Amino acid sequence: MFNFAKTAVLMAAITALFIIVGGMLGGEQGMLMALLIAVGMNFFSYWFSDTMVLKMTNAQQVDERSAPEFYGMVKELAERAGLPMPKVFLIDEAAPNAFATGRNPENASVAATTGILKALNRRELRGVMAHELAHVRHRDILISTIAATMAGAISALANFAMFFGGRDSDGRPHNPIASIMVAILAPLAASLIQMSISRAREYEADRGGAEISSDPEALAHALEKIHAYAQATPFDAVERHPETAQMMILNPLSAGGLAQLFSTHPPTEERVARLLSMARDGAYPGTE
Repeated sequence: MFNFAKTAVLMAAITALFIIVGGMLGGEQGMLMALLIAVGMNFFSYWFSDTMVLKMTNAQQVDERSAPEFYGMVKELAERAGLPMPKVFLIDEAAPNAFATGRNPENASVAATTGILKALNRRELRGVMAHELAHVRHRDILISTIAATMAGAISALANFAMFFGGRDSDGRPHNPIASIMVAILAPLAASLIQMSISRAREYEADRGGAEISSDPEALAHALEKIHAYAQATPFDAVERHPETAQMMILNPLSAGGLAQLFSTHPPTEERVARLLSMARDGAYPGTE
């Protein structure tokens, strides 16, 4: 519940930032135009992003005949989660990773690399796929799209300020230095809020995945293995299309230091610690 509340607060913050920037630019017409452009772009992304990301990663659909064990695992977990059976895909990549996509549970897909099937044991892989199904159950694609819409609108408004300047409520031009500051800082703030929303959703998907699989320890061990492999095994499809990195269970392009501030994923160590704490509480006994 905490992460759901945190997401709501962050969504309110990015909405408020949009209103503030729009007010600084003065006039409702510019604000409305920027919002319409951003909504249009993200409307397309919302309806077709699943098809695009599956093509970008060269994902191939499988069924109970072509991948019986993996398909059966997803089916069992979907039933436990109370979800319709998603489409199941495999990606021929050595890097271990997985993701979920789709605008709602009725139109969802889950995908995993062949590398993750080799790197993890059955129990760990089960934890990973439960995490992805938690994303589906929480409708995280919708939340991410709304956040992206607001962040995109803020960036458009900031660019408008950079080139045309803003006006106050009396119609007087803003100080050009102030317009430049808005153009620089507003998109930065919007990106940080958007990243925070994404990180909150990852924590919630970890918790939800532990509930679905009844095995938080397995997911914790899986994240540790994926993190270790990611340091040495490039994910070629994501390297070619870095915009897909935010969808993975662990960002294969993530870095430390200041770059961590802009990461779409929480630190792996923190995710593991939370999952192991859940396991110690005894609420989710491990499964074989």
